[in-house]
Amino acid sequence: MRLLQSLMRGLKALDILTASAEPMRLTRIADELGIEKSNASHILKTLVAAGYAVQDESRRYRAVRDPESRNEGHSLSEVVACKELCRPILQRLVEVTGECSHLAVLVDERVWYVDKVDSTLPLKVDHPIGSLAPLHCTALGKAFLAFGGAEIPKTLPSHTGQTIVDRHALNEDLEQARVRGFTVDDGEFAEGVRCVARPVFDSRDRMIAALGISGPSVRIGDSRLVELGQVVRKAGNPFLKDRP
Repeated sequence: MRLLQSLMRGLKALDILTASAEPMRLTRIADELGIEKSNASHILKTLVAAGYAVQDESRRYRAVRDPESRNEGHSLSEVVACKELCRPILQRLVEVTGECSHLAVLVDERVWYVDKVDSTLPLKVDHPIGSLAPLHCTALGKAFLAFGGAEIPKTLPSHTGQTIVDRHALNEDLEQARVRGFTVDDGEFAEGVRCVARPVFDSRDRMIAALGISGPSVRIGDSRLVELGQVVRKAGNPFLKDRP
């Protein structure tokens, strides 16, 4: 199966760091990867943000020796495998809905976007692969709160006028999500963007990822939002352990 080049390079960079007994400089890592320093810097910043590497005071990088503890018990290789298994589902969601689809995993108190399939429409939502987003105001993040056992962050900063910043109100929102089987971001993270998401459980019945659909509110009215939620809720689970 073909893997995204960026993820392959990320895995190779992690292997290089893990094999090194000492922290490494950016220049050396770039040389071993055979890429420009700017590209290597982007990869390393992503690994640091995701909790798989750290940068010390001398600006050298080293691997986190127990990365599984940083990603709720799932290794980076498991995340890559999940990405490959979910890719056909993301593609089908775009074919059926015309909107963008995304896949994210949990990293500390944020979601990390690991894959996406773009809409073919001129007006679309873009969450770059490798970017991080809050749990409390994104549909993908709420999926981990509602279905994956993630804890609500201590602080709930506002990103738009729609962001839920009250813990009681957020708990009610998550309870409604559990009843209907999908979570909703109603312009809470970005103005004019509506999203729905559902959990993906692995073969051991642990939530490994969330997949969702995002689009502009000018195309997604209230009835369309519910319709998209049902579509994503019924999307198959690639681990053959489908749950509502």
